[in-house]
Amino acid sequence: MTEDRTEEQRKSYRPIDAKGFRESIGRNWGPVDRSVVLPDGLAEAAAEHRRQLAAALPGRRIAIAAGHSPVRSNDTDYRFRADSDFVWLTGCQAEGAVLVISADGDSTLYLRETAGQDEVDFFANARDGELWIGPVPGLKDWSDALGIACRPLEELSSAVRGAVPFMLATYGVDPVLDGLVRTSPYDGNTLRQTLAELRRIKDDWEIDQLREAVAASVQAFADVARELPEAVRGGGERWLEGTFDRRARSAGNGVGYASIVAAGNHAPVLHWVRNDGAVREGDVILLDAGVETRTLYTADVTRTFPVTGEYTSAQRQVYDLVHQAQLAALDAVRPGAPYRAFQYEAMRVLVEGLRDWGLIDVSLDEALGPDGQQHRRYVVCGLGHYIGLDVHDCDAARPETYFAADLEVGMALAVEPGLYFHPNDETVPPELRGIGIRIEDNVVVHADRTEILTADLPITADGLEQWVKANLPG
Repeated sequence: MTEDRTEEQRKSYRPIDAKGFRESIGRNWGPVDRSVVLPDGLAEAAAEHRRQLAAALPGRRIAIAAGHSPVRSNDTDYRFRADSDFVWLTGCQAEGAVLVISADGDSTLYLRETAGQDEVDFFANARDGELWIGPVPGLKDWSDALGIACRPLEELSSAVRGAVPFMLATYGVDPVLDGLVRTSPYDGNTLRQTLAELRRIKDDWEIDQLREAVAASVQAFADVARELPEAVRGGGERWLEGTFDRRARSAGNGVGYASIVAAGNHAPVLHWVRNDGAVREGDVILLDAGVETRTLYTADVTRTFPVTGEYTSAQRQVYDLVHQAQLAALDAVRPGAPYRAFQYEAMRVLVEGLRDWGLIDVSLDEALGPDGQQHRRYVVCGLGHYIGLDVHDCDAARPETYFAADLEVGMALAVEPGLYFHPNDETVPPELRGIGIRIEDNVVVHADRTEILTADLPITADGLEQWVKANLPG
């Protein structure tokens, strides 16, 4: 008998297969609150966005997927973040959901229905079951919150039946939708382009979301400044990254993109996201980071400030030139101005400064001409972009509507001139090597003014020195 029990113990054992467990697990559960709480105005804004899309593509059937979490390692996933176009059209962040807009403009949201407490998925599905992940809103909960018809995801196939080739759909976001609707690359690009071009103009609700994202980011920058002594004592860039992340997670959904926390010689590296270096007295910190709201709108802010509260003369020399470029760029942001105007003005100031320093020896016209660009060694990146649900928003727009268009009321932009002198760049004087400076403000174009959302963060060298000292503990 003992021998039989030992053999039984060698077999695979799963409690969820036990008869007693299965008979008891589905009984005696009380009510659960699955209601969806949304910010005021979200459902109305999303409904208007759907109306705009239907008007831009009249008579077309459209399907947009929320997507799924990518695998991080083995059986663990990254935290889910819904597709930006899907969120713009629905306000919903349910994994696996699909929005279908009919040819007459009616919308239906297809979602995975929550497994009941008497169903196997309730306790056996570690990825989606409520026993494992907590209460999940059901179809009625989403419908009540968003004011949109919601149907079980299992009905999606019949909803899109006969859609080939008469449906536009996002491709590569959800394999289920990809299998149901064979959208050509051209059609998929048309849908993404249309959405990107519509999203260039923010409505009042969206602008409020960006204000919220920036306000939280300004708080997070101050948090980082307060932790500079701990970073110098050994916490390094990692400590400052974690400090910003804590505020981003508590004030919003998290960070809107991988934060750049670049100290010392790392500051000239445009996308320094390793954030694993030391922080030393005498360094400047280039902090490029933004909080993403719970509605997924993100700020994109950069300040470059001295660890001890005082720039060296060389650091200040570079900073002051970038600051002049920023002022010139901001002055060029106005309705009707070409989109490239603010970038041109910033680049003009930088080129003139580099010429004065002897780092380039060609005329301004040659440097800024298509066959010149000698200054790009020190200014490799662009100097601005749209912001919104994506940190580099509306990238799928056609070049003629992104780069060649004029600025319009409701556009939200990041304006970010900078200079980057790498520590091993022998074309610059030794005292300038290893200095990277960027200033990035978030702005909104209004009919009568440019609203600088980041105005609470100083941009002058003197202002940033005072700001650091005011935030340092003690």
